[in-house]
Amino acid sequence: MGKSESQMDIVEKSTKSGKKSWSFVTIGLSVLLLLMTCAVVALVILYANSRGICAISASARILQNMDPTTEPCTDFYQYACGGWLNRHVIPETSSRYSIFDILRDELEIILKGVLESPEQGDREAFRKAKMLYTSCMNESKSLLLLLMEEKLSTLNSRFNKRVFIDMFVWNDDRDSSRHIIYIDQPSLGMPSRDYYFNGGNYQRVTYLQFMITIAKMIREDKNMAKDDNFVQEEMAKVMKLETEIANATASPEERHDVTLLYNKMTLRELREKFALNVSEFNWTLFIQGIMSSVNVQIHLDEEVVVYGAPYLQELKAIISNYSASTIQNYLVWRLVTDRVSSLSRRFKDARAHYRKALYGTTLEEARWRECVSYVNNNMENAVGALYVRETFAGESKRMVRDLIDKIREVFIETLDELQWMDETSKEKAREKAMAIKEQIGYPDYILEDQNEKLDQEYLNFSEHKYFENSLENLRAGAQKSLKKLRERVDQDIWIIGAAVVNAFYSPNRNQIVFPAGILQPPFFSKHQPQALNFGGIGMVIGHEITHGFDDNGRNFDKDGNMFDWWSNFSAMHFKDQSRCMVYQYGNYTWELAGGQNVSGISTLGENIADNGGVRQAYKAYLKWLEREGKEPKLPGLDLTHKQLFFLNFAQVWCGSYRPEYASQSIKTDVHSPLKYRVMGSLQNFEAFSEAFHCKKGTAMHPVEKCRVW
Repeated sequence: MGKSESQMDIVEKSTKSGKKSWSFVTIGLSVLLLLMTCAVVALVILYANSRGICAISASARILQNMDPTTEPCTDFYQYACGGWLNRHVIPETSSRYSIFDILRDELEIILKGVLESPEQGDREAFRKAKMLYTSCMNESKSLLLLLMEEKLSTLNSRFNKRVFIDMFVWNDDRDSSRHIIYIDQPSLGMPSRDYYFNGGNYQRVTYLQFMITIAKMIREDKNMAKDDNFVQEEMAKVMKLETEIANATASPEERHDVTLLYNKMTLRELREKFALNVSEFNWTLFIQGIMSSVNVQIHLDEEVVVYGAPYLQELKAIISNYSASTIQNYLVWRLVTDRVSSLSRRFKDARAHYRKALYGTTLEEARWRECVSYVNNNMENAVGALYVRETFAGESKRMVRDLIDKIREVFIETLDELQWMDETSKEKAREKAMAIKEQIGYPDYILEDQNEKLDQEYLNFSEHKYFENSLENLRAGAQKSLKKLRERVDQDIWIIGAAVVNAFYSPNRNQIVFPAGILQPPFFSKHQPQALNFGGIGMVIGHEITHGFDDNGRNFDKDGNMFDWWSNFSAMHFKDQSRCMVYQYGNYTWELAGGQNVSGISTLGENIADNGGVRQAYKAYLKWLEREGKEPKLPGLDLTHKQLFFLNFAQVWCGSYRPEYASQSIKTDVHSPLKYRVMGSLQNFEAFSEAFHCKKGTAMHPVEKCRVW
């Protein structure tokens, strides 16, 4: 599993009482009339330059997405996204379809173009990226040549696969300038521990069948005797073993407080506290076996951080009940499942039924999409440079930096409104907010032709050996991470590539990141009204800043160290304010997920960030209006710019799910479902009710409201 950055990801659908109302016959007709009207208007007004065309496009997009027959004070998500939901069918290859997914699909088309373009004097990094893509497109004919004797340490250091025990190197939570070894509970074969016992019978059966099919194929590739009964019995043991492992892992709710997870000790203490009583298993040999791959020596006084202490206590009893052959079969199984995409077609065909059970998908992604995604994930700076050169407007960096400054300023000013926080804690919060570093678009060096750093980042690849290329990438990725143990933390390194439609906050770095991929409509454009920019990327900026002060981020200081800078008074009241949101979101019932309720605890951090983000962005927009004056109205839309702000905020989250994926995401996603991200944030925001004239007591203007920041 390892540690990951906090991120915003979806991987995540008329007014009364004398107020204005909409009365269009159909969305399609209204859009046609709008475009005809705007085309004429655009020819005769000064506004009709490129900005005017963009205004028409923005109007059409907003109106197409809406369902103006819905009362905004009753269901603002349907009002904002009803048109979008009616027009979009989830592709057979997808488990979810949203504005984010459409932008990612369009980005991948751009990447396909640049990766398939002739080399023509390309720099070395670009040639390597194109070669890796070509090897991926040459469907792998490789046999699965795996030795049953692979040990845990070899899986970790050679294949970056952590089974039974998750050992990795990351920033020390309590000292952000150094790296340290972490020991944690592992990931599982299925997406959630709940699938192994609670209501996941269909998925369990399908998963076991997937295991059996793959095991048979491996035996065929190794020319082993066919014995179906033996294979079924052995894989049933593997399934039983993994179920016990799942039962020993702690749930996301139990692991929610990072300060309780952190247990620092020496390797000597680790050996004493968590002896596994397994023949020949030795913590020192295990960790040294991994670190030897990068020539790093470990000693008994080496400090490690144990995150999964309860799990390690349970593990001893579990693995002592299984034979060496069952354990080895499990290790191989977990490695194979990760590598199916780089194997031949029959392995992927075997996976299709299992994927349908989990995600509801009936078709595999187009091969080129798989390959674009793989190359982007493994060569993010090279691919990012190709993307930026192809499509990114350079002035966006400056404009987004200006928006960050405006929204950070509002966050700091808003602290004065909070009665639950004392002045001492407010001052610390101001210091942390001012210290937040930003990364926008892409790292500058990737566009510098004379800078050789980019060319030296990646391996050389073979055109007809994709499987081997993928294994080499795993090894290189594992070693790059492990080497950091004896290196100081590079605070300037980018944690994500440029060609990504997402945004991130790192608590260990106190840093926000906005890749080039998200700096496009509907989030951002220099040509669209500022109401849309503040409601789009402005909300995203506020969201990421607020992550520094959510239930996890608040545990870290301005330098990225886990340190309690809160007074007892403020800490106690923060928990009181948060409890309101836990209850609010925990009472949302998602019918598509079989009537399951949202987890108010697991989604708390993202909900705090959503609520804070939209509030800060709106206030920053009001300040912008005071300085710059009113904006021209969007043609064809009888909406105020305050209303447009909230509409664009909501439309960023337009999207729908398959029922199978809804059931999975409600168990595993730290974000609330798309609809409730909109509804929850706006129900808590008085300014929304004012903008749409919602009476108190209506669905969108409840009497009880929650607010943290």
